[in-house]
Amino acid sequence: MTGRVPGQLCGIGVGPGDPELLTLKGLRLLQAAPVVAYPAPETGASFARGIVAQWLDRGQREIAIRFPMRPGPPPAAIYDEAAAQLAAVLDLGDDVAFLCQGDPLFYGSFAGIYTRLAQRYPVSVVPGVTSLTACAAAAGLPLAQRDTAISVIPATLAEEVLTRRLAESDVAAIIKISRHFAKLCRVLDRLGLLRSAIYIERATLPNQRIAPLSEIDPAEVPYFAMALICRGEISG
Repeated sequence: MTGRVPGQLCGIGVGPGDPELLTLKGLRLLQAAPVVAYPAPETGASFARGIVAQWLDRGQREIAIRFPMRPGPPPAAIYDEAAAQLAAVLDLGDDVAFLCQGDPLFYGSFAGIYTRLAQRYPVSVVPGVTSLTACAAAAGLPLAQRDTAISVIPATLAEEVLTRRLAESDVAAIIKISRHFAKLCRVLDRLGLLRSAIYIERATLPNQRIAPLSEIDPAEVPYFAMALICRGEISG
């Protein structure tokens, strides 16, 4: 690092898809940043960037961090390279806004950047609307009141672990279901929960879809999908 004052890194949650769900603070910091970074697939456009595209300025430098779109977490080397690339910009004194779909620290790609740079540079986080709350709002499903316990459960878990977690949950949000839909249906059917499960895909977007999980064709489940399950009524 040089003797100059380093730039600041800000992780901005841009919400689940509807641009109007971007916070006022997130918008202000996005427009003020000379450099905007965002996760993107190896080929194609960034979903996070697309949410805020209307507010980007041509004078802003953009950095696409390419993540492989395949099962399992991205290799550590991807985060190492991304952190090094952003560190080089911060060392020049430029602030960086890192866009993240949903919330930066709720299953967000920014978490891997944060852990690598927060001890070396000024880093802040602007929370965003999560897919969990967006799906609940879209489905009109109250998630919790009083002492209700909520579990967020990745469908990537082993079948026996997934079964145990669901059996113990009052309310469950099951994420990452696209490649594990058949397994999820088996578990829910075994627990007697299949018919009560609600399926939501692309929450807040124009092509949003909400339906009973039991009616969904496994071949049609996209990456941006979630299942919600409530045992009985959630009352105040």
